[in-house]
Amino acid sequence: MKKNGQFAAGRRATGLPTVSYRPTPGRPPGLEVLDLPGLAVRADERELPLTRPVRPAFHLVVAVRSGRLECSVDFTAYTVAEGDWLWVWPGQVVQFPDGPGSAEGTVLVFPTGFPSAATDALIRDSEHIPYRLVTPDAARQAALLRLLDALVEEHRDLSGLTLEAHVETLRDLLSVVLIRLVHLADPRRRTRAGRNEPFQQFRRAVEEDFGRTHRVEDYAARLGYSPRTLTRATRAALGCGAKRYIDDRVLLEAKRLLIHTSLPPATISERTGFAYPTVFSAFFRQRTGMTPTEFRSQTKA
Repeated sequence: MKKNGQFAAGRRATGLPTVSYRPTPGRPPGLEVLDLPGLAVRADERELPLTRPVRPAFHLVVAVRSGRLECSVDFTAYTVAEGDWLWVWPGQVVQFPDGPGSAEGTVLVFPTGFPSAATDALIRDSEHIPYRLVTPDAARQAALLRLLDALVEEHRDLSGLTLEAHVETLRDLLSVVLIRLVHLADPRRRTRAGRNEPFQQFRRAVEEDFGRTHRVEDYAARLGYSPRTLTRATRAALGCGAKRYIDDRVLLEAKRLLIHTSLPPATISERTGFAYPTVFSAFFRQRTGMTPTEFRSQTKA
């Protein structure tokens, strides 16, 4: 079974370190193409080794060409083997407990703004797919590796084109890789991104404000939609209502902070938008069957 259970310094007691995108000096910004040892070196340079949990503010795509790579993304452990592609989205908590291990592969690092607006619209729905691992069949894997090899070669060669043409070529090659991965990860594609603008606005608003309000009505007033419209849009995109989406996001953040930090539950309660720790504890117990303290103890046992 595949599924099992550039970095800035931070402190476990104060929360998860958020890792900003930092381009290589002397290289055009927007896309970094590395191997796994190179990723480990970058992490060490920024004093957060791959073995520690971090929250990247950029996309991380890993294509394993040989060997095995152990990885955890938001409480799901993966063994990434030859032929697998792992896609970590900005804001997710990622950890490589054994570092690069025995794996050899190619790593793509890029901020949200690097792909074109059209590509961003096509891939955006997949931000919500919980399963991060893609294993293409032989034919699709061969096609993806041809695209990836072209991208690696283009990234290496700065002399053949003008800087603007070089960056656009990288952007176009990356776009094809990402769009193919999205459709392999979620072939059903419930909605086409860009046709569900109410949900996209709602998603962004929740990401900004879930630590302040959990009320659908507050988001509806802010965005100029009715609560019913946001509920319909969320159900069309994800199959759940707007309130469930907010609660799921709050629960995910609470779990991240309980497992990956030493913050007391009362502080986590405040950070996730609860007026009183008792309300947070009741919410958490209703959703998980455990109190926050029980969840932390059981998960770390």
